[in-house]
Amino acid sequence: QVQLVETGGASVQAGDSLRLSCKVTGRVDDIWYIGWFRQAPGQEREGVACLAVKSGTIWYADSVNGRSTISRDAAMRTVYLQMLSLKPDDSATYYCAAIDQASFEGTWREARFYRYWGQGTQVTVSS
Repeated sequence: QVQLVETGGASVQAGDSLRLSCKVTGRVDDIWYIGWFRQAPGQEREGVACLAVKSGTIWYADSVNGRSTISRDAAMRTVYLQMLSLKPDDSATYYCAAIDQASFEGTWREARFYRYWGQGTQVTVSS
């Protein structure tokens, strides 16, 4: 089992930066991919970024590419999402999620492949 707890959400102004953290406990070695999703009211959950833990490969959604960075500490006990130049459209609940299998038929953006989820942290960006 893996447990994920997100922190760092806040209410900020457009143009500000924010760093979200995801604390990882449990069977860390079971994790092959760890990602960040977000969901705004009335909208589908959107994949923001994903890190392939074994290879180090990283993917970003077009909507945040160039403004966001996913990273991890050496022990994979904390995963971060650094976001710059925040926009009102970035307002959402942000979730950390993990996949515990080496491969899957689809893309990292699909929430259905992620077995483990945190409870979410709220980000609100005001114009």
